[in-house]
Amino acid sequence: MELVKKSFAEIVGTAVLVLFGCGVAIATKCDPVATSLAFGLAIVAMAYSIGNVSGCHVNPAVSLAMLIRRKISFKEFCVYVISQLVGAAIGCLFLMALFGKDCGFGANVVQGALVSTYNESKAMQYVAAVIAEVILTFTFVLAICGVTSKQKYTGVAGVVIGLTLTLVHLIGLSLTGTSVNPARSLIPAIFALFTGKVALTQVWIFIVGPLLGALLAALFQMVLEAKVDEPAKSTEVAAQPQVEQKPVVKETVATTQAKPARTTRKTTTTTTRTRTKKEPTQKS
Repeated sequence: MELVKKSFAEIVGTAVLVLFGCGVAIATKCDPVATSLAFGLAIVAMAYSIGNVSGCHVNPAVSLAMLIRRKISFKEFCVYVISQLVGAAIGCLFLMALFGKDCGFGANVVQGALVSTYNESKAMQYVAAVIAEVILTFTFVLAICGVTSKQKYTGVAGVVIGLTLTLVHLIGLSLTGTSVNPARSLIPAIFALFTGKVALTQVWIFIVGPLLGALLAALFQMVLEAKVDEPAKSTEVAAQPQVEQKPVVKETVATTQAKPARTTRKTTTTTTRTRTKKEPTQKS
């Protein structure tokens, strides 16, 4: 039952992200500031509404990072990814209802900055797009791993994650349209077939890049946590002998063991003297 609740939470969260993030991009013709804020604020809203149920991944890349860090099981990972894809599809259906089937659904394609930089080689455009998605997703997922690693950051986690998503969108929109989320890219690319666009031919970039970036971020966070923990353990071990004070304990045991022996000798001497005094009295 608990996993079912998490599944519904991820469906709703991803649907809201696609609806408002991609919806604002469609409505404003992908204004960089408005679109960046829309995605960031959608994450903030969902983090404080469904975060206590599913963790508000709403992103297969985030779920992959949590799987690597053993925060969720493989079964939960599969349920999360399926739920996120379903949520993205629901979000696209709402976009179709609001803006029509020719809206483009906010599908990701390589953008003008990379096209103009590598205008002589489409292969280099794709390579640069993958690298951009790796860097953007690494930054985003690393922020998530860091802010969720300590209990004291729980209150501000949603704001930090939302602002980080806004940040990566501000630079990424002119490069790749900023995916950092395979579900948010795959499903809109499929729906974009209604408009005859070829976003589906480039969608592999927005699956490989985010997943690789999430993998690197999770591994990097694990390395950071390992380096912080090891010195603390060494300090605790080094401090233990000073607290125990073994020599004092040994002396105490030796003294305790010696006391009964002395008492026995005194008792034996007293008994002997008593018998010596009593014997002449009995003879007389």
